[in-house]
This record gives sequence, C-alpha cells and structure tokens, in this order.
Amino acid sequence: MSNTNIDKIRLFTVPNFLTLANLVAGALAVVFALRDHRYDMSLVLIIVAAVCDFFDGFAARLLKQQSPLGVQLDSLADDISFGLAPAAVMYDLYSHSSSYYALPEGVMSYLGYLCFIVAAFSALRLAKFNIDTTQSHEFEGLPTPANALMLMSLAALAHSGDVVLYQEHVLVISVAASFLLISPIRMFALKFKSFKFAENKLRYGFILASLLLIIFFTKYSVTAIIVLYIVLSTIRWMFLPKK
Repeated sequence: MSNTNIDKIRLFTVPNFLTLANLVAGALAVVFALRDHRYDMSLVLIIVAAVCDFFDGFAARLLKQQSPLGVQLDSLADDISFGLAPAAVMYDLYSHSSSYYALPEGVMSYLGYLCFIVAAFSALRLAKFNIDTTQSHEFEGLPTPANALMLMSLAALAHSGDVVLYQEHVLVISVAASFLLISPIRMFALKFKSFKFAENKLRYGFILASLLLIIFFTKYSVTAIIVLYIVLSTIRWMFLPKK
C-alpha cells in the first residue's frame, strides 16, 4: 500500500502554526479560568485565539498552503478555544455564583455541568460548517468565535461586579447560546466581495456601530457588539426570501 499521499502532508506550515497558536491560547484560557478565576485573562486569550483563527486562513490563501489537514486542525483548535474555553469559564462562574431561588446546593452543583453543552454544540456547529457548502459567504447559526467572545465577556463583567448573574442566569445563557450555534438563522459575514457601499450597507453600518460601542461603552462593548450582530442578523434573516 502506497504512503505517497501521507508523505506529502506538511505538518509545519505558517497557517498550521497560527492554528496551533489559536489552540494553545484556548487551552491557557481554560487554565486561567479554572485555576485562577481570571476571566479577564481568559477573554484576552480568546481574543488572541480569534485573531490567529482569522489569520491562519488568510495566510493559507496568501501562501497557497491550503490543505485538508489545515481544515481538520482548524476545527479541532476552534472547539478548544471557542467551545471548551467558554464552557469552562461559564462552569467556573456558575460554581462561584449563588442561586437566585436559593435552591439546594446539591441539586445546583450537578446542574452546573450543563454549562458544557457549549463545548458539545460548538463541536456540532464546527462539524456542520465543514460539510455545508452554503456557508462560504454567510453563516447558518452563530459562529463559534462570536459565541465564545460573548460568553466570556459576560463572565468577565459578572466577575468584576459590573453585571449580576445568578446560577440560573448562567445556565439559561449557556443553553440559549448553544442553540444559537446550531440555529437556522442566516448570519452575515464580514467578507467583502467588493467595497461598494450599496452592496455592503449592513456591513459598513455594523462596523460603524461597533466602533461607536467601543468608544462610548468600552467595558461592555464586546458583549454589546455580539448581541448587536445577533439582532441584526436575525432581523435580516426574517426578511430574506425563504428558499
């Protein structure tokens, strides 16, 4: 049996290094969350992971190093950084929060494991994306990086006392976000076929609104930007002609 195809596989390329950097950043985010309860550092690491995730594809196209290995590696890294990491953060936040309804601690401790539905549904989302040819210019369901940034920014705000989240809130948010990942909502991508304003009004408007949120609501901007993205995408999807 020939191993010619296997021999041609290049493990160490610039895009693969960026993908691995994404994965390592996600793994470190888990450590900072579970060991140190530093959700702010976890959020910073996931932003780093998201930047690496963006540039690995860009580098692959620029250097003509696209490969099936890179596709598989990207999904594996994404489920660590944008699936497991936010799930771990939400679980740790849950474990250090109190019950709004003062339910028994024994019952609530077991319910906390439900936070890991985020990791499971992120894996489903990523697997579906790999085989869905309709998502080249827009997404079906919330992209995993956006979901991770939303959850982790919320956790950081809760840890700093800027928002109040009880255990019940953490569970509802985790489950709702997980179903957004696999929802049928078509969400616009920030991919420009051209830079004409008429063809990109929604994208330009979203970018402008995001900049304003960063300037005037810096602390809450990450959460607000992702929520705005979900709302705009949902409204757009509702008025799209159904095929």
